[in-house]
Amino acid sequence: MSAAASIESPYDTAPGAAIAAIATHEGPVFVDLDETLYLRNSTEDFIDLARPGLLAVLLLRVVEVIKPWRWTGGELARDVWRVRLICKLFPWTRGRWVRRVSGLAREFGNQPLLNVVKAHALPPIILTLGFRPIVAPLVAALGLPEARIIAARLDSFEDRCRGKLECAIDTLGQEAVGHGLLITDSTQDLPLLHACRQPLRTIWPEARYRRALSHVYLPGEYLTQVKRPGEHYIRRGILQEDFAFWVLASIALAPNPWTLIPALLLLLASFWTIYERGYVDNDMIGARHEEEPKLNPAYWEAPVATPRVQPWIWAFALGACGVILLRWPRAPAAWDYLKWAAALAGCYGWFKLYNRLDKSTRVWLFAGLQLARAAVFTVLVPVPPIGAMALGANALARWVPYYVYRFAGTRWPGQADPTLIRLMYFIVLAALLGVALGWSSLFNWTALMLLGWNLYRSRQQLREVGARATRVDQGARAP
Repeated sequence: MSAAASIESPYDTAPGAAIAAIATHEGPVFVDLDETLYLRNSTEDFIDLARPGLLAVLLLRVVEVIKPWRWTGGELARDVWRVRLICKLFPWTRGRWVRRVSGLAREFGNQPLLNVVKAHALPPIILTLGFRPIVAPLVAALGLPEARIIAARLDSFEDRCRGKLECAIDTLGQEAVGHGLLITDSTQDLPLLHACRQPLRTIWPEARYRRALSHVYLPGEYLTQVKRPGEHYIRRGILQEDFAFWVLASIALAPNPWTLIPALLLLLASFWTIYERGYVDNDMIGARHEEEPKLNPAYWEAPVATPRVQPWIWAFALGACGVILLRWPRAPAAWDYLKWAAALAGCYGWFKLYNRLDKSTRVWLFAGLQLARAAVFTVLVPVPPIGAMALGANALARWVPYYVYRFAGTRWPGQADPTLIRLMYFIVLAALLGVALGWSSLFNWTALMLLGWNLYRSRQQLREVGARATRVDQGARAP
């Protein structure tokens, strides 16, 4: 069911009442298509037929990053870009749609609604922002060859941006629209609902919104769609945290810094492909065995492919590429591949053990997971002592809030941000390193870069601490 189902409108009508209203209405009947007459989304189902699915997913993810619809009408034009690109680069998708549409109509046609509009004195008018090349064969397959279709053109952004009301008035006229009955599920159709004589906004319990190509596995999808949706976690939590410290902690000893950075990026992607699989296992265990599992609602609402074998194929392929680039121009030793494979297997095994233990015991294993996130790359890449201190500070700064949460039962206080805690740990560990190895061990570019990045990442928290700081030896004494 789409997110719109949770929004109320003045025209909300139960399915049974809507069916009865259509049966007694004497004027034209306007019917929405997606998630109304057809209990799925025709645009998503069309894109879902693009093959090879992996290439189509990668294309759409790149488009989602670029967002070219920003220059052609905004979010309303998004599907125009998506469908156009699929039609241009995967032209056989149209043929697959024509062949599959009959089966989709049988499986997902809204039969009670179809029965009543077929029995109506006037053929229904399908009002949709779906695209005519997609909609026309679907409407025919639903058994409505006589229905009039008002749909968006695929060669123009105008229809999607103007909306159904203007398209309907242009085609039918203001008077015809005003005499009609409209049945739709979408609150985006409120202007059209206002304009009709009998507006019905009906949510069909069987309707489901299914994202296109959700059956295709792609690393990172579970993390961004289910585990941490809307948090930009890959950019903020992985690239600006893990990856930045991997690079800064090791670049001073790299024989070729220009190949080290992309090599570390490939190793990071390899590691996170398996770490993400640990998240999948964590949620599955929670859903099956915990009385009150703390699962993001997206676990139930945003289906994402979670195969068992494919993540390992991706992880080994990405890791192998990273190892090759890391050792370039020399050929990697077989031992390099084995070390990385063992590191991935060990991390996943540790994560599975963590998922199956009680929550108080998990605290101690969580430290191992954070150490893996912070320093797994060191099985292949050397780091200087100050780099090791920074990686340790990164792991501790993530573990301590979890420790407090599990044993104190409260969330980590906002003023004690982990970035600030990491800065303090780094300073303390660096000072101890200076005591042990001599202060000269801290006077190098690696230490300076790591200190600078820690200061930058905690800059806001440092300002807040400074703004709240007060002197207790000044001012009037409390009574």
